[in-house]
Amino acid sequence: MTNEHLRELLRDGEGLTIEFKKCADKLSTSVFETASSFSNRYGGWLLLGVDNDGTVLGVNRNAAPGIKKGFASALNNPERFAPTMYLSLEEAEIDGKLVLYTYVPFSSQIQMFAHRIYDRNEDGDYDITQSTTLISQMAIRKSTSFTERKLFPYATAEDLLLEELMPSVRQMAIGRQPDHPWRKMGDIEIMHDAGLYEKDRVTGVEGFNLAAIMLFGRKEVIQQASPGYVTDCLLRVKNLDRYDDRERVDCNLIQAFDLCIAFIRKHTLDPFFLDEDALNVSVRDKLAKELVSNILVHREFSGTMPARIVIEKDRIVGENWNRSLRPGHLVPGDFEPLPKNPILARFFVQIGFADTLGSGVRNLFKYSKVYSGADPELIEGDVFKTIIPLPKIGSGSNSDESDFETVNETVNETVNETVNETDSLILGFIREDNNVTLTELVELTGKGRATVARRIKHLKEAGVIERIGSDKTGHWRIR
Repeated sequence: MTNEHLRELLRDGEGLTIEFKKCADKLSTSVFETASSFSNRYGGWLLLGVDNDGTVLGVNRNAAPGIKKGFASALNNPERFAPTMYLSLEEAEIDGKLVLYTYVPFSSQIQMFAHRIYDRNEDGDYDITQSTTLISQMAIRKSTSFTERKLFPYATAEDLLLEELMPSVRQMAIGRQPDHPWRKMGDIEIMHDAGLYEKDRVTGVEGFNLAAIMLFGRKEVIQQASPGYVTDCLLRVKNLDRYDDRERVDCNLIQAFDLCIAFIRKHTLDPFFLDEDALNVSVRDKLAKELVSNILVHREFSGTMPARIVIEKDRIVGENWNRSLRPGHLVPGDFEPLPKNPILARFFVQIGFADTLGSGVRNLFKYSKVYSGADPELIEGDVFKTIIPLPKIGSGSNSDESDFETVNETVNETVNETVNETDSLILGFIREDNNVTLTELVELTGKGRATVARRIKHLKEAGVIERIGSDKTGHWRIR
């Protein structure tokens, strides 16, 4: 490690993958707990001779050889670590002081220290030995196999709703691609082609897999195959302790997609905009599609945590148990599009429930800015969280709690005019701040002043927006 990288870690401070220990003269037990928890989570950097706030205190140079030897010996001792770990401490000089450091990699096995299991959360190490649920989730996270491929050799076509669902599935695929090969295939042929019926080349066992059951299964079959599966849709605007409306979705993924989309449509506004292809689209539906497809397809079905879609006063929050590949916030251009369930993801793409791999994040950022004027948040961890800001329902920042009592009445009664991309940006920023000025709109949209002024005039003449009060002290209202 270079000194520059080491200084970056000191500036970043303690967190999920960085830990500081003083250890001036000897090792503390917490050093080994951290090594174990890093190995069980995502891996991380362990720095000795550093205070909790990142201040470099230094390791006693006379004690350093014993600390390094004791660290390596303890990790190689099967009485203390199971399985044993092969790590060593390296030396670095920071401002004339000695720092010892090592990188603890993620392990494919559950790591134990002193017969205890530790997990990492934020900047702490937690003993989860007594929690069978957390240990089970850790095992799922470390698993190298995809649970969607689990075979059910005794499941039959009668356990699936093929006759009821396959005609519409075939038609959706043909609608996206007129010469789609599923046009001429029978139901079982499609299941084979989509990877929903497999043969284990090692054991010879064959049958429908978990992906097939989740897509087409009857309710009772799904509950046997994935007991924790359910998507809980909640409206939580007035009654924050419980909910104002609720839909528990526990049917197969094909039917669940429509039910979840319908719940979002029921409780959110739907202004229409013009996209770059000059097509009048529902931006709200675009966002709902990305949110719902992500929750249904990229979840971990062997977990017990139900997925949730919660519509709040100013946002929609989606949560689902997840086998995390890279913790933290996802942003366009800085993430690797790796599907958690590739068979399900491909199937959703085939029938138009999702776009090509990696496009979901870009679409969420693209349409969220138009819809509400703000970017979404996508946070990957054991629980994957998607947060989509909602446009204000009342007159911009003047809206109050009573506005939300009429949310269902205002759906489909807002902006119905056809507008272009610049208009969409302007409307998005006005929703975010109804006091925004012309000068600020020019800066926010990145368009010329004359262009913005012309588009505002068009929107006013079309009856989409109006100015209440003077140009300096007034505010905007979207009709």
